[in-house]
Amino acid sequence: MVTRLVLGCGSLGQLLADTLDERPDELQVIVGDTARAETLRGDGIPAIQTDEFSPEVLRSVRTPPVDSILVASDDAHQNHQAAHTARAVYPQAMLLVYLGTNANDQIRSELSSIADRVIDPGAAIAEQVLASAGRQGHRVRQLHRTLRAIDGRLAVVMHDNPDPDAIASALALVDLAERVNCPADACYSGDITHQENRALVNVLDYDLLRCDDDAIDLSEYGGIALVDHARPGVNDPLAAGTDVDIVIDHHPPRKPVEARFVDLRSDVGATSTLLVDYFQRLDIVPKASITTGLLFGIWVDTKQFSREIAVDDFEAAAYLTPFADMSVLAQIEEPQMTIETFETIGRAIRNRTVKGSVLTSCVKFFRDRDAIAQASDRLLDIDGVTTTLVYGIRDDTVYASARTRSTPLDVGETLRDAFDQIGDAGGHADMAGAQIPLGFLGVIEDEEVTDDKREHLIETVRTVIDERFFETIRERPSWQRTTAGAGSVYW
Repeated sequence: MVTRLVLGCGSLGQLLADTLDERPDELQVIVGDTARAETLRGDGIPAIQTDEFSPEVLRSVRTPPVDSILVASDDAHQNHQAAHTARAVYPQAMLLVYLGTNANDQIRSELSSIADRVIDPGAAIAEQVLASAGRQGHRVRQLHRTLRAIDGRLAVVMHDNPDPDAIASALALVDLAERVNCPADACYSGDITHQENRALVNVLDYDLLRCDDDAIDLSEYGGIALVDHARPGVNDPLAAGTDVDIVIDHHPPRKPVEARFVDLRSDVGATSTLLVDYFQRLDIVPKASITTGLLFGIWVDTKQFSREIAVDDFEAAAYLTPFADMSVLAQIEEPQMTIETFETIGRAIRNRTVKGSVLTSCVKFFRDRDAIAQASDRLLDIDGVTTTLVYGIRDDTVYASARTRSTPLDVGETLRDAFDQIGDAGGHADMAGAQIPLGFLGVIEDEEVTDDKREHLIETVRTVIDERFFETIRERPSWQRTTAGAGSVYW
């Protein structure tokens, strides 16, 4: 077991001793003040009182060997002497020395030569101030000001049929809003049908407001926030052109985004990462249900840290892990899959069209929108396939989900180029989605539907979607560079 030794216990030493004692590593504090030693012992922290940090006293801590030493009294001269003794007695230990408030240049120089790290209180304060005053710090302060200025209740609106990243981000923003006395609701429309998403909401007992209920009128709220998407009226319950106060999203925007507060960072893998950044900069640890949800949101949106992952995502996950309920995550990650999802995946396999490494599939009529995304993911595992597009018809709309891996093709841009003029499309380089009203395809399902009419409708949809998708891929410069002079990789 690792032993941590704290020599001296000023204001910083007391704080660190309290923190280190919560860890499983063995801790020993040696302090010169009798009252401080008794206080530490009363708190259950092992403490030795001594008038000087002599080699004999330091050698009394021998089992197990000391791994790290923190010298942390408030007096620089005492720290200077204790650091020299500690280095002599334990030459292999990691030595960190708090400079203290009365250090001169000679002490600074000598401590820098013998310690692995010297903590300068002035520099530490300056670093914290600069971090708070920097670009990210300014962003958090602006968010706080916007939340405090909301007159009434805030509606935090997710995209339709929200995924874990949207759900967790919405609840995290609700928590931040309520901390500044701004009441808020996490709102969505559509269905939460994906088995993992249902498990997330049910196991963690999330309080979400479904806006498909006629009793819910979002226009009555004092403010509107969008999370995990950026355009009101596109894949959410709001009317197009609705004034928005806050937008927090990690998807690259297709058009300019207008709001009182906008945080768009497409260089991170999840919107949850942005919410974690706010908590960290505000020095807030949210409750376990929120930290667990945020961790799961990052995990899912980055496909287990394998897709569009950034350093910020890893750091956010590392921050969340000690506070998340890992047993709950285990329950959420292994839920049962519905029969309809299996059937949709089966239809996607049977109805597939493959041209080279690109696969498309029409699952015809379906009910569970999350099943489309799961089918697109699953078909990407077929040998030789690097890009998938799975789509189907629901409620007079064609819903499509695309995935790609190990290619220069950006499916987010591809779907936007193919379908933005007749519907709504967008997403990331390796995962994207689209919604196209049947009316834009020149077909509308009759009230009296026969089998022949249904088959004609399906065939028309398949022809239009496949032609637009394949043609757009052929026109992509990145794809043309890949296939030029190398035979027909695509076809």
